[in-house]
Amino acid sequence: MSDGDVIASAGGSVAERAADEWDALTDGANPFVSHAFLSAMERSGSVGRRSGWTPLPIVVEDDEGHLAGALPAYLKDHSQGEYVFDHAWADAWHRAGGAYYPKLQIAVPFTPATGPRILTRREDLAIPLLRAAEALCRQHGLSSAHATFIEPAQVPLFEAAGWLLREDIQFHWENRGYHSFEEFLAALSSRKRKDLRKERAKAQEGVTIRALTGDGIEERHWDAFWEFYQDTGARKWGQPYLTREAFALLGATMADRIVLVMAFDEDNDDGDPIAGALNFIGGDALYGRYWGARVDKPFLHFELCYYQAIDVAIALGLSRVEAGAQGGHKLARGYEPVRTVSAHYIVHDGLRRAIEGFLTQERAGVAQDQRLLNERTPFRDEAD
Repeated sequence: MSDGDVIASAGGSVAERAADEWDALTDGANPFVSHAFLSAMERSGSVGRRSGWTPLPIVVEDDEGHLAGALPAYLKDHSQGEYVFDHAWADAWHRAGGAYYPKLQIAVPFTPATGPRILTRREDLAIPLLRAAEALCRQHGLSSAHATFIEPAQVPLFEAAGWLLREDIQFHWENRGYHSFEEFLAALSSRKRKDLRKERAKAQEGVTIRALTGDGIEERHWDAFWEFYQDTGARKWGQPYLTREAFALLGATMADRIVLVMAFDEDNDDGDPIAGALNFIGGDALYGRYWGARVDKPFLHFELCYYQAIDVAIALGLSRVEAGAQGGHKLARGYEPVRTVSAHYIVHDGLRRAIEGFLTQERAGVAQDQRLLNERTPFRDEAD
């Protein structure tokens, strides 16, 4: 695949690439596009034939054979684990006699967190990398290419390349210079302050909560979290995406970028955890990923996933918490509606036109939803 003087290739895996070269393609702020994370997904068997996410990184090398740019891409024969739902597009195209799968996914598997999708320090390679993805689709009979949860700074690149943009809403917590959770609470309306204090008090009754990171995360903690993850994953997705080996590899290679918030029974706080939430530390954000529990305790989910994440972000001086996909219940807990963007290249002109029309209508609806949600945030009015 070539774009003028730029030649790109596709295939192999991230794990086969030199870690220092891969990581040099970004500023290192986003943990999910790191060599450690993506290769852990591959080496653990979380991506591959088992999951239907076949690694297919698209790369450009310099004259000396070193990585100069890359797209973290996957060949897919389904639309699972993406959190940007195109099942209706696939169904419509199949009814019209087309084959929607296989398709190309430019993303971090199973991870609805914003981040760079074009990995390069060279501005001149951004569009050629996207053109390489387009050529791959055309040359190998793929229906489309999809880049999901694109960081805001890169959205104009996809737009300039002519990809269709799709918008959705997540709920992120913004750190407005708070020095403590109490300072954050002071920004809320009086009623919401009381509600959150009551929830935290109820959740913390009878439990000890610890935020573990680095060497503080032991294998027994991962064993417990694996149990939590399997239970939650089985109920939400039918089959958990990550293998137990994935958590072992993440713990071995990324422990300093992980915060594992664990709850213990107060009467046995050296025993096995009863619940936990997994977070990743970025350059300016804390990313909440998974949670689970072996007990049904009121508000414990909110405490471990949302309030403890705010505590950690404030302590680390991070600008925001991204708490994952969906979840309107986050709004009442100080997480605000934020636009997320995906980009889509559709090979067939007819399908592209149909999707483009759908997206125009959908964007209007999303914008209206965001306006309504912004009116319902728990923050007090300036006049209060």
